[in-house]
Amino acid sequence: MSEQFVQTLASRLRNAEETRQTVSPLRGEIPLDDLSLAYAVQQANVDARLAQGERIVGRKIGLTSLAVQKQLGVDQPDFGALFANMAYGDGAPMSLSRLIQPKVEAEIALVLEHDLTQEKHTFADVVAASAYTLAAIEVVDSRIRNWDIRFVDTVADNASSALFVLGSRPVRLADLDLVAAAMTLSRDGEVLSRGNGAACLGNPLNAAVWLADMMVKMGTPLRAGDVVLTGALGPMVAVTQPGTFTAQIDGLGSVRAIFID
Repeated sequence: MSEQFVQTLASRLRNAEETRQTVSPLRGEIPLDDLSLAYAVQQANVDARLAQGERIVGRKIGLTSLAVQKQLGVDQPDFGALFANMAYGDGAPMSLSRLIQPKVEAEIALVLEHDLTQEKHTFADVVAASAYTLAAIEVVDSRIRNWDIRFVDTVADNASSALFVLGSRPVRLADLDLVAAAMTLSRDGEVLSRGNGAACLGNPLNAAVWLADMMVKMGTPLRAGDVVLTGALGPMVAVTQPGTFTAQIDGLGSVRAIFID
């Protein structure tokens, strides 16, 4: 692959985000099995944002549902970068005009207290490195037309990330049953999605361990202070109009994503 080709694809995605106009899938130009090329396109846009003065504050893990992995023909999750200007606090209004075809999903976020730099991590490593957990809502948004994505499309597109909302009740891992934690996601009081921690690769820590190993492999280990969105606890829900989405997660309380025009 040439650097010019990578930059061409990366620029296409950047332009789609800036103009809020979707583009055709990239898989016609990125072979379905060429993950290195897809991640190179993602990294090119990460580098471009860093060059503009943006700040990475963590990573998100996507495709943590085994059913979705099977649908896309893959056997692993993917990841994307989280930037400070993507972060919102519980109840802070978000403008739909910033987004293209958004969807929301409820997640458990980890906030790290220590770096994760081992080549192979364990549950114990991740637990020891985590300061606390928070309820979270991720706003995903594909720059690919009609969400017509396969694995390389979403990888190149920063794992279809857009925004994220963090709750304000920090809870230690020791005080939370990650697997059994039940979740409901509602819009203006109507429950639209249900799930639990087991929906995220059997345990959200499985996803976090995978990410920690992958980031070391990529040469960008997770660091103290990073936010890790561990993956969806249930089906995502489309956002089609202004309104309030509330995720309630056992042991973590609630978090609200409020969309305005």
